Amino acid sequence: MKQILGFKGEFHFLSNFEPCEVVFEGVTYPSTEHAYQAAKTLDLNIRKLFLLVNASKAKRMAKNIKVREDWNDVRTSVMEGLLRQKFASGTPLATKLMELADCEIWESNWWHDNFWGSCTCDKCGNKGENVLGKLLMKLRDELLST
Repeated sequence: MKQILGFKGEFHFLSNFEPCEVVFEGVTYPSTEHAYQAAKTLDLNIRKLFLLVNASKAKRMAKNIKVREDWNDVRTSVMEGLLRQKFASGTPLATKLMELADCEIWESNWWHDNFWGSCTCDKCGNKGENVLGKLLMKLRDELLST
């Protein structure tokens, strides 16, 4: 089985930074990254600030907000819901995801994210949970089975 080790180049469409409109609790965001970072707060006024910046800045902004108390409990379901919109059946992105039927998808990184991906630095040793990769493969397999 072929492995995808990161979301660059031809696989950038898998990245949460890839432009695609998604809706979270009534607000339309320009990427899953924007929506995911905004979802960390329950304050609608703060959420709307994420609309004013690019995805990279949204990720940085989220480090300075008060995160909702239940975030660790809901973050995976929030991400899955956003990915389901991004890769909705019949869309070009869903088609591209299905074309990776023979691939194991890894969100390899160097910034020590061992929940969503797997950090490849010597300290972390590439032993992350790869939750984002697993969600993408789950959605891909669901799309292929319909």
